[in-house]
Amino acid sequence: MANRLRSLDVLRGITVAGMILVNNPGTWAHIYAPLRHAAWDGCTPTDLVFPFFMFVMGVAMYISYRKYDYTLTAKSAGHLIYRSLMLVLIGWAIGWFGIFCRTMSGGGELVDAIWNNPIARLRFMGVLPRLGWVSLFGGLLLMLFKPKRTPYVAAVLLVIYCIIIGVTGSFDLTENNIVARVDKAILGEEHMYRIGGIAFDPEGILSTIPCVAHCLLGCFAGKLIFGTDDLWQKVNRLFIFGSIILLFGFLLDYAFPINKSLWSASYVFVTCGLASLLLALLMWLIDIRGKAGWVVPFESFGVNPMFIFVLSGVLAIIMANIRFEIGGDMYSVWGFFYKRLMQPLFGDKGGSLACALIYDAVLWGIAYPLYKKQIYIKI
Repeated sequence: MANRLRSLDVLRGITVAGMILVNNPGTWAHIYAPLRHAAWDGCTPTDLVFPFFMFVMGVAMYISYRKYDYTLTAKSAGHLIYRSLMLVLIGWAIGWFGIFCRTMSGGGELVDAIWNNPIARLRFMGVLPRLGWVSLFGGLLLMLFKPKRTPYVAAVLLVIYCIIIGVTGSFDLTENNIVARVDKAILGEEHMYRIGGIAFDPEGILSTIPCVAHCLLGCFAGKLIFGTDDLWQKVNRLFIFGSIILLFGFLLDYAFPINKSLWSASYVFVTCGLASLLLALLMWLIDIRGKAGWVVPFESFGVNPMFIFVLSGVLAIIMANIRFEIGGDMYSVWGFFYKRLMQPLFGDKGGSLACALIYDAVLWGIAYPLYKKQIYIKI
């Protein structure tokens, strides 16, 4: 089978489309429950999107580093460091751009928009920086220990993390949670995300440890897939692997609850298990049964995932900060679209969802021509 697994692109595209959907409602005040993150413990469909992408990144990492024979050399290290730091820097650039636009649209000074406010408030962690750091450390561990040992390395990382959480009693959302305390000490509270009024970053430093384990489980899934040429064996291996870790994750939930903000060990196993089962299903449906007529929209996102995701963030910032007055009321472009067009047609929550779906469709209108012309924009 070619290095480019079609079902993998489809799963990656599903996750990107899902990330755009849940990140861009018409208004955060009116969202259907499945499109919200769990308040703390627990897992909603929205809580599956990012970990599914992390899992797919691990599978893709296994494919990518085969050309280096999983050996750490100057060339492979250079590739790893470049790609990882690019993700971190792009994440910071988008954060800076958001602060710049909000400052200027609020009537602030140019020097505050360019320098003072970003220096004071830029969030150092986030989705793209987390992907960058996980890519860096996950890639290093993959090449140092080789794919066959990745489950053991992942297990060690998760045990260490469970010990840290358990010994410090950091199961609840409090200012004394060890995850929050580490971020405050290193990053500073002003550079962190807030949950329920408490400075707590769901993409923080300490919780990157289980994310690296998460990625390594994806690498091992890649080994299971590409360790044989028989399609049925690929699907069976992935199905068995996913079923085992899913069951283990649900059992572990009794001791270490499923929690996205902590990226708990049970959350790692449950989401990796579900991602494995979904990928096995897609491989059976697309690669074995040949039922691929429906995949084009998702495959279009999946071949240029980071470009489309970054573009979605930049456009969302622009639309939220271009403001104008109509009938004495101030609107942003996005606010006008929701309040004057979608809300009257579909109601509060329906209009909010319609905005997100239309935004997904607009971005697909950009992704599809690139897909048809086989243009792959690597980030």
